[in-house]
Amino acid sequence: MSDLARHRGTAAAAALIVLIALVPLYLEGFWLQTGLFVMAAIVGAIGLTLLVGRAGQLSLGHAFFVAVGAYGYCYLAGDPAAGAEGDPAGLGLTPFLAAIGAVALAGGAGALFSPIAGRVRGIYLGLASLGLVFLGQHILFNAAGVTGGFEGRDAAPFALFGFTFSNTDPDDFAVMGVPFGMLERLWYLELAVVVLACWFARNLVASRPGRALATVRDSETAAAVMGIDVRRYRALAFVISSMYAGLAGVLMALAFGRIVPESFGLLLSIDYLVMIVIGGAGLVAGAVAGAIFVAALPLLLSHYSDALPLLAEPGSGGLGAAELSRLLYGAAIIAVLLFAPGGIGRLFRRAVRPDPTALVGPAPVTSTSKPSEAKEESKA
Repeated sequence: MSDLARHRGTAAAAALIVLIALVPLYLEGFWLQTGLFVMAAIVGAIGLTLLVGRAGQLSLGHAFFVAVGAYGYCYLAGDPAAGAEGDPAGLGLTPFLAAIGAVALAGGAGALFSPIAGRVRGIYLGLASLGLVFLGQHILFNAAGVTGGFEGRDAAPFALFGFTFSNTDPDDFAVMGVPFGMLERLWYLELAVVVLACWFARNLVASRPGRALATVRDSETAAAVMGIDVRRYRALAFVISSMYAGLAGVLMALAFGRIVPESFGLLLSIDYLVMIVIGGAGLVAGAVAGAIFVAALPLLLSHYSDALPLLAEPGSGGLGAAELSRLLYGAAIIAVLLFAPGGIGRLFRRAVRPDPTALVGPAPVTSTSKPSEAKEESKA
């Protein structure tokens, strides 16, 4: 890619970030809440696309690591005296340290699973990681002293340098005459996290370890011949992916305000796989596009259910917003596999940076030999 195209891409990304930063000044709470859920999903999808698309390792246990991050933050930042009042107690760490600790816990869980990831592959790795989801559900429902059991537990508001990302502290905070409550403040926090997550992932993909992961994905034999420690890089990919998932869990806990075990079941892992399949496995931009589609669709369908004749009222036994969204997921996956096997991300990349050879055709074949030499070669 030329320097001009690179500068144009950077300028477009900066303009998009500025546009997204202006959203809280004009949109209402529903759109801000939806955006928070989408940004949390983007972080988790980036982690999974690095594992599945870049390193070539199938994982169905992404929801487990998201749960570790979410519940890890709630426990580390929870009030130590809350246990006396019936709510699960915590360690009372500052929210910033609790967020770092939650991401570290998720990475540690990925490191514990990495020996398995280094030895098995394909569908066997997928089944092994699937066991993590069921194990996690059992722990979340039964370890009530830490997780709150069926009722879940609250997430402590995030705070940084004395500024609280909630409706208080300060109480009358406003920007350009717009009151900034919890949703507006969290919008900028999560936007900053998403930008950093995308930046790190893109640099990782373009770095030497990223190229090594791609080599391991394409051919483990060739990677081993080139001196790449296959098991080490497979384990490294799992740890990085689980840390991304843990960070997504922290953002989910902050966006929801209260988390329950049902939010971290098998369906969440499937949703993340759908995100990277639709967006394009291995592409950071594809993970972003897929996460926007999958995370926002059920919320939008539920919000506009009164205007959609296909949707039935909750509890009536008809087709609900969640069911319709999953049908649309399936249709989108089929359409992508048939018409855009590389996903939305590769379609966008092809539209932005078309292949010059596709426009002008192959270069004409020319001969550098003299006519006399060509005649001698033809006689021979």
